[in-house]
Amino acid sequence: MDCKKPIVENPQPIVEDSIHSNKDPNKPMAEEALAKLKEEEETQRKEEEERLRREEEERLRQEQLEREAEEARIRRREKKKEIIEQKRREGLPVTRKQKQQAEKLRMFLEQIKRQNQVEETPQPEVVHESVEENRIDDDKGEPEVVHESEKENFLRSPICCIMGHVDAGKTELLDCIRGTNVQKGEAGGITQKIGATFLPAENIQERIKELQGADDKKHMKVPGLLLIDTPGHEEFSNLRSRGSSLCDIVVLVVDIMDGLKPQTIESLKLLDSRKTKFIVALNKVDRICGWKPCPNAPIVKAMKQQSQDVKYQFNKKVEEIVTQFKTQGINTKVNLDENKRMRETHSIVPISSKSGEGIPDLLSLMVYWTQKSMAEKLTYSNEVQCTVLEVNYVEGLGTTVDVILVNGVLHRGDQIVVCTNHGTPIVTRIQSLLTPEPMKELCVKGKYQHHSEVRAAQAIKITSPHGFKHAMAGTALYVVGPDDDLEEVKEAAMQDMKSVLVNNNKSGSNSSSGDKGVCAQASTQGSLEAMLEFLKVQDIPVSGTGIGPIHEKDVRNAGVILAFDVKVTKEAQKLADELRVKIFVGDIIHEVIKAYMKNLKEDKEKELAAVAKEAVFPCVLEILPDHIFHKKDPIIVGVKVLRGIVKVGTPLCIRHQRDFVVIGRVESIMNSNRCVDIANMGEEVCIKIVENNLNQQQVKLKSKDELVSHISRRSINVLNSYYQNDPSVDWKLVQKLKTIFKIL
Repeated sequence: MDCKKPIVENPQPIVEDSIHSNKDPNKPMAEEALAKLKEEEETQRKEEEERLRREEEERLRQEQLEREAEEARIRRREKKKEIIEQKRREGLPVTRKQKQQAEKLRMFLEQIKRQNQVEETPQPEVVHESVEENRIDDDKGEPEVVHESEKENFLRSPICCIMGHVDAGKTELLDCIRGTNVQKGEAGGITQKIGATFLPAENIQERIKELQGADDKKHMKVPGLLLIDTPGHEEFSNLRSRGSSLCDIVVLVVDIMDGLKPQTIESLKLLDSRKTKFIVALNKVDRICGWKPCPNAPIVKAMKQQSQDVKYQFNKKVEEIVTQFKTQGINTKVNLDENKRMRETHSIVPISSKSGEGIPDLLSLMVYWTQKSMAEKLTYSNEVQCTVLEVNYVEGLGTTVDVILVNGVLHRGDQIVVCTNHGTPIVTRIQSLLTPEPMKELCVKGKYQHHSEVRAAQAIKITSPHGFKHAMAGTALYVVGPDDDLEEVKEAAMQDMKSVLVNNNKSGSNSSSGDKGVCAQASTQGSLEAMLEFLKVQDIPVSGTGIGPIHEKDVRNAGVILAFDVKVTKEAQKLADELRVKIFVGDIIHEVIKAYMKNLKEDKEKELAAVAKEAVFPCVLEILPDHIFHKKDPIIVGVKVLRGIVKVGTPLCIRHQRDFVVIGRVESIMNSNRCVDIANMGEEVCIKIVENNLNQQQVKLKSKDELVSHISRRSINVLNSYYQNDPSVDWKLVQKLKTIFKIL
């Protein structure tokens, strides 16, 4: 029996059959269902994502719409505030009651204009039996008939700014008009503050009574003139800008001998940019050789008394000045009798602020021109329009504000809001309304008149229980009425801050911004701004500022204090001596800064003298052929300066093999048989070297050998600290020598 197993030749099909036999026939259906389920889930997921995306887009769109709507509301509210504020500044009516009053005044103005257009002839005075009979029925729309004196009460005083170059005679002109002597009381005879003076109508009429028709009081319809005096120095451009922005008309004072000067041209550009009308006061006619004084006389009367030679000189000077104005694109005409084309041609009024010739002509022109051509602008409005002219410290009153009340009435006890440079406005109540005595200057210390209320236009000094520290000059003063929202008024007040901030944004601040720089202290904000402008031009850093007297707290925060027109308390001076804080005090800004600059120069010279021996200037010298006169101590050789400069005291070294050996220090230099301290590049000189050690180093001098200055890390530091901007330092040579001497 054969027990052998059968041989399987091809087992693979059996295995495959086995595999196929184990296959699930329902598996393809399950996989298809699973794929379909996954596809549905993916579709649902995408739909959910799309839904969420659409919801997010809708939410963002709604938020954008809400933001745009809110921004639009804010813009409309701000635009409304700007329009209201602009109307208030321009004296335009805002409320319904004000509009009704403005319409009533407009009808009065039409009558005034019609009367001014008619040739002035004696008219019979209209007398009315009763007030009730003069009222016209409102339904007919006809204007009311008002008595002449009643119309005049609607005009406020014109505001006139006196401008011009320094020493043109602006303050002297005001002194002549007022009968005061303010200029002699000013330090150096220089105006360094902005001031204001009110001239009542009766005083003006007294001064112009010599002119024809001036004695007829019914022709003068304004209650007076408010004059603003501005400094003429270059650094006081902020005060000139502030004064010109408040005025209705400008008197530009020009020296007949000097003509137009830089500050005169600056004033002309300022007036042109603001479309401000002006009159040229041609001052100092009394300086014409041979002029015969005629005190306080009209200019026509004064000219009749002059000789032909004086008239010739006068006409020649006037022609030169008229030509200078033409180069600036301005037409002018001498107003000896009348300028009938004042809208196109500016009037020139010759005057003498010393003896008073032409002053009646100037006052008459200022009054009658303004009330005739600016009747609408000068119409009085009950809406308060008030601007801070100056912030100053007055002993006994504290920090006060000088304001120009253009329209409206201020009452003692009124709640007011004033802009500051600290981000939060001052909200306080008026404690005192002070004005100087009639025909006196507001900024001059003296007796003040106290008022319970003041009507425009007027210059007023205001005090409050807590003072006006950090108040900003040039901004508006707001009165909070019973129906006003205090927060809106505060917001409107702070909007003025951007237009008046000085360049360094430090006016009125006592905060210190660092250890370097000076602290500037002044009696008024205008003077402080002028100091900061001058310091900026001189590139002097400022670490802090302040207004008023210097106290101990000011000394603790300062290294150097520049004080203009302020007092230093005894305690502050004692502390300054202990802390070695220098205080420069003066009543002329230029003198204060000049004293500081002089002291700064002296300190720098002392520092330079202390480090002079350590300051080694780089140089390369070449020994001239046949110019080795003495090889031992002292060495005397002739050299040529190839690079840099060589000074007395410069240590020199020479290359020996691979190193440099110090051969001594320059004791003296001879150039053309003269002893000098310095020899510049390209010069051939003889030098004497002492303290040499050539014998010890076994170094011999030869022609064409090069000598170089021996610099060190200390000498380079001294050059960097004290001679950084010295053009005689060859910094490229310094870098080369650093490499040679392996100085890090």
